[in-house]
Amino acid sequence: MAINLSKGQKVDLTKGNPGLSQIVVGLGWDVNIFDSGAAFDLDAAAFMVGGNGKCPTEKEFVFYGNLEHPSGAVKHMGDNLTGEGDGDDEQIVVDLAKVPASVERVAFTVTIYDAETRRQNFGQVSNAYIHIQDSVTGADLIRYDLGEDFSIETAIVVGELYRHNGEWKFNAIGSGFQGGLAALCGHYGIEVA
Repeated sequence: MAINLSKGQKVDLTKGNPGLSQIVVGLGWDVNIFDSGAAFDLDAAAFMVGGNGKCPTEKEFVFYGNLEHPSGAVKHMGDNLTGEGDGDDEQIVVDLAKVPASVERVAFTVTIYDAETRRQNFGQVSNAYIHIQDSVTGADLIRYDLGEDFSIETAIVVGELYRHNGEWKFNAIGSGFQGGLAALCGHYGIEVA
């Protein structure tokens, strides 16, 4: 049974699940009724960062335009343009054994594509969550529901995997940004054209 986390809570992933090697990080959301008339296209991404909190190169930014890290450690399973239907809207698969030693954390984010033009923000999104499954057994390990804490934000750092004393842990972050994907890229040291 999955552990339900609250904002700021940290939990061991590998310590309590010996042999855990591959995980699926699923992100999902629903769009509120009072939408802006345009489709909501939310995008999940992973930033693989080093000790300085930055991505060493743009290859460590895994998203709809770069679906897989060269190491094979992090793979984005494809872009969902509408968020329709039940279950995960986007998934990212992580092979913990393949994460390069230089990467200390993998941050999982969600942004609203073209939010400014479409006049959209996370205040119009509900039931947003992240959950982590063991991709071998299918067992649900962790779930974090973001709640309704966001109003004008267009990007959210949902949570991050991080290494601590040779084990992998997860931190439920839930921190919002204005400025969409560009703001997140700046935060993690990726230059945006």
